[in-house]
Amino acid sequence: MCLLAKSLFDRGLTGGSTGNISARTADGGLLVSPTGSSFGRLDPGRLSHFDAAGVLIGGDPPTKEMPLHAAFYDTRSTAGAVVHLHSCHSVALSMMPDANVDDFLPPLTPYSLIKLGRVKLLPFFVPGDAAMGEAVRSLAGKRSAVMLANHGPVVAAKDVEAACNAIEELEDTARLALLTRGLTPQLLTPEQVQKVVTKFDISWDA
Repeated sequence: MCLLAKSLFDRGLTGGSTGNISARTADGGLLVSPTGSSFGRLDPGRLSHFDAAGVLIGGDPPTKEMPLHAAFYDTRSTAGAVVHLHSCHSVALSMMPDANVDDFLPPLTPYSLIKLGRVKLLPFFVPGDAAMGEAVRSLAGKRSAVMLANHGPVVAAKDVEAACNAIEELEDTARLALLTRGLTPQLLTPEQVQKVVTKFDISWDA
């Protein structure tokens, strides 16, 4: 968890003390990055440690975005890790007036479809607002990834490595969307999208 977080930090995907990450433990508890911590300097011994009942039993106080993480774990039974970044290209794309609320990422490559499914763009919330968690809960577990407008992406996956890979794909696709903006890129057709969805058995909520 700390190694992957440092990799994200070292490559500029979230800076300073931004972003947060969590993972399920074998006993049903959680390990969570502490409040105010940097992805570049996470200390395994200081990670916030929760038991299966949600009681903090060790480490430093957790990120203020705990309601956001809890919402994914509570609504997606397959969630073993959650990552939230402040990555620049995805945040920039969320600010565009024509951003698609229900399908935030354009179908530029098959890989964002495979790793993320459809990405929901949520409205702006004040950081730490529990309403972010409620917005995720309202999706009833149908989305593995959301984009918080003017803030950053959040992705849930089966484990930390999968979550980090998926959120990197989200940022890369957002970067491609901005690089090709105004250039009328050749998107995947609906038929091509459906072939990818079918072949990889992707949950594709309409």
